[in-house]
Formats: sequence, structure tokens, C-alpha cells
Amino acid sequence: MDRLHVDINASHNITFPERRSKALIRTPPAMSDDQSDKVKAARQVLFEAGLDLRRAVTGAEHVDRSTRNVSDFSRPMQELATELGWGAIWTRPGLSRQQRSLLNLAMLTALGKGHELGVHVRGAVRNGCSLLEIRETMLHASAYAGLPAGLAAFRVAEGVLSEMREKEGFKAKL
Repeated sequence: MDRLHVDINASHNITFPERRSKALIRTPPAMSDDQSDKVKAARQVLFEAGLDLRRAVTGAEHVDRSTRNVSDFSRPMQELATELGWGAIWTRPGLSRQQRSLLNLAMLTALGKGHELGVHVRGAVRNGCSLLEIRETMLHASAYAGLPAGLAAFRVAEGVLSEMREKEGFKAKL
């Protein structure tokens, strides 16, 4: 049997048997035209459902701006975000829109993704999350993600909420 020899730190020799099966690295067979058409149709359904939900959560203005400013280079990313993130994930059963919004706020706070956080603060309000829920979610994330991430997230959220009060007549209080 052939063996692959690995020298670790020049003092520990370990020998691994060579893999007999290449199944995990084999190229999958090409799809038939019928299969390809079915996949395209399924993806289109997810895209359309995702686009409707994305508009409902983030607002038609945001979606229109995002899709209008897309280039040929970035179009596939916008389509994937709509199809996968919104169409395949946000439409799943098991979590409410409010729960999904709060999860996004926690993750975006932790990741330090200010622009996306702002979009999802607005979406959380549209989905019926209270300011108390939004604040507590971001505080909770800050305890685990770090205070600098939390402080930055609160600056973004405060800016979005102020803009909503000024431009949209948003009146909710804690």
C-alpha cells in the first residue's frame, strides 16, 4: 500500500495511508436540461419570495437603490443574497420575523457590520420589534462581542432611529 509520509517538527514522523477513494473530490455529473430547468425554476421561486420579503423588511426604497446601483460584477451577489438569505432562510418556518430581526441585530453587532446593522434596525422596527427588544438584543451581543462593537452598533442604531423619527414620523419610545 502506498503511504503518504508527513514530517512534523522534524522529530515526529507520522505516516498516513493513502486515500483509496477519490469520491469526495470527484466532479459531479452534468445536469440534464430537464434537471437544469427545474433548478432554475426553483431558484426563481426563491428569488421572487426573497425579493418580496426583502422589500417588506428593509423597504422598497432600500431594495430599489440596491438593485439600481448593481453592476454586472456585483449582480450575482445581490441575486444570491435575495435568493438565499431572504428566499431560502427568512421564509423558513420556526422563527418569527421579529426573532430573525433580533438575531440579525445580534450577529451584525458582533461582526461590526454597521451599514447592514442600520438596514436591519429599520427592518426590526418594521417587523414589530420594540425599542426595548432592539436595545436589549444589542446590549446582550455587546457583552459577548465586546464593548467597542456594542458602542459602534449603538451609534448606528441611534442614527437610524433619529432619521426614522425625522423623516418617517417614527414615535416609539422605550
